[in-house]
Amino acid sequence: MHLKPNTPIRRGVNGSNKKRKNRDPRRAIGNRTAQEEVAREHDMYLRALADYENYRRRVERERATAARSGKREILLSLLEVLDGFDRALQHISDDPSSVSDGVQALHRKLLGLLKEQGVTPLNSLGEPFNPELHDAIGSVQSEEVEPGAVAEEVQRGYRWGDDLLRPARVRVAL
Repeated sequence: MHLKPNTPIRRGVNGSNKKRKNRDPRRAIGNRTAQEEVAREHDMYLRALADYENYRRRVERERATAARSGKREILLSLLEVLDGFDRALQHISDDPSSVSDGVQALHRKLLGLLKEQGVTPLNSLGEPFNPELHDAIGSVQSEEVEPGAVAEEVQRGYRWGDDLLRPARVRVAL
């Protein structure tokens, strides 16, 4: 064995260089208990981590739902404005005046804005009545469409993506 100068030699209690094994049974039990405690603490840590991740996901879902709900309310309000434009356009004569041109331009702009947000109108006239898409407010005699089909559209319905934003208010042919 080659030692560097001034290197201390470590020796055990009895003068040997061998490490003594811990033969005290109380210490073995204590080590086992400490290992079990560490395993229990680690399990608690993993559970807390999983609980936090679940909490974070739930909060994110709730935030997205609240944002979508708020956007839905705004879109429904804009549809009411669009209905006003539709009624105004029915009563404006075909004369090209600056007022009618302005109303038509605003109507087109509002339709474009709604389309950018994924809002699309339902095509109801002549279609079979569907209670999921239509709100029947009456019935009429009609020879133009089959009985049970939509004869008149009182208020247009709209979809927002795959969801129904507002059902169409219709009169059904007898």
